[in-house]
Amino acid sequence: MSLFAIADTHLSFGTNKPMDTFEGWQNYTQKLKNNWNKIVSDKDTVVIAGDISWAINFDELEPDFAFINNLNGHKIIIKGNHDYWWNTMSKINKFIEEKGFNSIRILHNNSVEYSGISVCGSRGWIFESAEEHDEKMLNRELIRLKASLDSAKCEKKIVFLHYPPLTSVSSCEEILSLLEQYGIKKCYYGHLHGEAAKYAVDDIQRGISFKLISCDRLNFTPYLVIK
Repeated sequence: MSLFAIADTHLSFGTNKPMDTFEGWQNYTQKLKNNWNKIVSDKDTVVIAGDISWAINFDELEPDFAFINNLNGHKIIIKGNHDYWWNTMSKINKFIEEKGFNSIRILHNNSVEYSGISVCGSRGWIFESAEEHDEKMLNRELIRLKASLDSAKCEKKIVFLHYPPLTSVSSCEEILSLLEQYGIKKCYYGHLHGEAAKYAVDDIQRGISFKLISCDRLNFTPYLVIK
């Protein structure tokens, strides 16, 4: 059993929001399917760290979840900034159960144990201004990430975020401090694409190994986290 990760699948089978118009994203869903099923087995697990789908409701989301459900392995999903379909945990889990998407589970205020390691995470936040809205969102995400870390049953923890807690030009000190407080050694994140990816931190900073796992950065191939 292996643990993989990827982010920013940006699926739109249920709505008209094609990513193929962006450079490097042509025929990306077929590429993602081929690459995924080539290296991921049904015994493996893949964390998808946000921006799963462009859907805004469950009706639009259904064909995107069907696509994910039919890929090899188990999937753990985190909320991204474009996941407008996201709802309460009870409603999401009810939707998953009713549609038979039994390979998908949600990581939200909780953690998942995998081979002696706790998989933790949240959307995270980029604290870009002093506006009250930004401060409230950051505080909410800190609470969610802490809840995930506190729920962990294993001493060793790996964190997955959608927003990067650190780039070459900025940092979210509140989230970084929380990662340090809990002794996190590995953090995987998405959100950065194209030109923005040049600001990604893909090395060890402050004792934590950071890795950008957005789809286009990985050439639409899940990244091996644990073999």
